[in-house]
Amino acid sequence: MSSQRITKAIRIRANQTPDKEHSSPLFLTSSFCYDDAEEMRAVFADEKDAFIYSRFSNPNVQEFTDRLCALEGAEAGFATASGMAAITASFLSLMKKGDHLISCNAIFGSTHTIITKYLPKYGIEYTYVDAADPKSWESAIRPNTKMIYLETPTNPGLDIIDLEAVGTLARKHNLILNVDNCFATPIGQTPIEFGADLVVHSATKWLDGQGRVLGGAVVGKKELIKEIYLFCRTTGPALSPFNAWVLSRSLETLDVRMERHSSNALYIATELESHPAIANLKYPFLPSHPQYAIAKRQMTNGGGIFCFDLKGGLEAGRRFLDKLKMLTLTANLGDTRSIASHPASTTHAKLTAEERAATGITDGLIRISVGLEHRDDILNDILQAL
Repeated sequence: MSSQRITKAIRIRANQTPDKEHSSPLFLTSSFCYDDAEEMRAVFADEKDAFIYSRFSNPNVQEFTDRLCALEGAEAGFATASGMAAITASFLSLMKKGDHLISCNAIFGSTHTIITKYLPKYGIEYTYVDAADPKSWESAIRPNTKMIYLETPTNPGLDIIDLEAVGTLARKHNLILNVDNCFATPIGQTPIEFGADLVVHSATKWLDGQGRVLGGAVVGKKELIKEIYLFCRTTGPALSPFNAWVLSRSLETLDVRMERHSSNALYIATELESHPAIANLKYPFLPSHPQYAIAKRQMTNGGGIFCFDLKGGLEAGRRFLDKLKMLTLTANLGDTRSIASHPASTTHAKLTAEERAATGITDGLIRISVGLEHRDDILNDILQAL
């Protein structure tokens, strides 16, 4: 087979049935059968590799996981019912009471809730560090620090964190480096190349690409994934076979979709950057981005998201959203259809005003998920709303 990861992801498939189907069928079954008692015993004893129960594994789920591993360059992986299930499993399976987590301060709102509300209930401590200043992170490391968690680009402020620098820091102190690669996708960047031990995804976003199904995944080092698998097969955040089948088909077009998403985003961001209604606009592949040099070094494209801060704050943001005619207002991103959102009142509403300010989420911040429509139609709708 070709050494190109895109080709591998497209050609990997579940074992063909006697009917010789070209595309993998749906395995909508809760359990799997055995020829005799000895085979069943051997499978349950982990002496023989076979499917047992779809909460543990399933041919459709395994195909999706194997394809994502090929794209990310990972040794192993486990797929979950949602992105938050993947993140939570990566925390709770690998940290225990008395451990300490370091996280960049600019993260998705639900991840913030997990870290600040739920991890302390299990005796896991945390420290937030400045996403824009990873050089300062080493001072946050304690004797009981177990993991570094980060997003890059961050949600929604699009800060770019130097993966090579953080990877070096994690290796120096023998820490697990856990990277949320949802915004960039494995087409835009592969964190494992820079030292990440784990990579998590909300497959609901760009990996699906059409706003159809929920899903998540965590991929990375085999020994870490084994612990995550054991945790998940017991606690049960399983990805449904149908959703896995949809997501596996979606990965076949991820490369070409992200090429269009990112080219549209760069064009529109460039056209809007100097608009008089916009105080500040950020897109990783614009030279004006504070971490542009890092983005160009570790990313192959700038992704499908850009954000801007409207002059006039909260009311200006509301007026803008209400005047949009084509762009959708919805709690998602990574769709074929372009989406506008207001993080301060939606995805990051549970953060305090001080927490939002610390991560650059102003009252007038607008996040645009650029779709596959013609780039001028997207741009013109934004312009008329401005």
